[in-house]
Amino acid sequence: MIKLVAIDMDGTLLTDNKIISENTKETLLKARKNGVNIVLTTGRPLEGLKNTLEFLEFERNPKDYCGHIIQDHVICFNGALVTNLNTKQNIADITIKGAHLHELHKLSKQLKTNIHAFSVKDGLIAQKISKYTQVEMDINHIPIKLLRFGDIPNDEDIVKIMLIDEPEILDTAMAKLPAELYNTYTIVRSTPYFLEFLNKEANKGTGLEKLAKHLNIVPGEIMAFGDADNDMHMIEYAGLGVAMDNAISQLKQIAQFVAPSNNKDGVATTLQQFSIDKIRFQKPLF
Repeated sequence: MIKLVAIDMDGTLLTDNKIISENTKETLLKARKNGVNIVLTTGRPLEGLKNTLEFLEFERNPKDYCGHIIQDHVICFNGALVTNLNTKQNIADITIKGAHLHELHKLSKQLKTNIHAFSVKDGLIAQKISKYTQVEMDINHIPIKLLRFGDIPNDEDIVKIMLIDEPEILDTAMAKLPAELYNTYTIVRSTPYFLEFLNKEANKGTGLEKLAKHLNIVPGEIMAFGDADNDMHMIEYAGLGVAMDNAISQLKQIAQFVAPSNNKDGVATTLQQFSIDKIRFQKPLF
């Protein structure tokens, strides 16, 4: 029995126009009320999920069909942050440090790419607002703090660091990354214009694993949906990994199932096909 469904947002839950259909909304709500944990799993910060969470009726403390308050969780920053939305407590919080930002800032100059980061203290930070920093702000509806990276202490907690630029520039930059960086960081290409660096222990798979263990759920009871490189770890971890029809070929190769595209209600269609929205239970699962 599937007890947890982890769903990537961009390119998976959201259409290319950043919309969630009413059919998808109703399917997810039915599944939640039937005792299934629906977990948004994204590279976005928690602040960038506000509109989506409101639309899907998360954080409203709705009750399941047995009368129990639903405990909702999210996995943000590509697995670096796992949060209970009801209590606002973090189940996992995996960061890197200011020293890593200094290292990657120096590298960004060598590679001739733009860079920004997310710090625990200040949120989105950058030395300037480049084209794709503005995209980050617009997508997530978040402010930015402009500062000198050199002023950030070596021990300051940083959630993730991002090289941001035109896809062809990042293609070239990735080819030139020193091999040893892959021993220090989890490196994922979340979009053609975002290259992300996180704690080596942080990815969507480890975030999902930490949440599953917290909820006493095993991989065989988990379904995960994704489309991009940063979804690979969680698709591998889940007992039933689902790649969207619009997913990269590498993800389709490791998935157990391919869903219709994000523009064709692929998530809702698949949940209905597997009857995830019709599961019934006699007692709370959490």
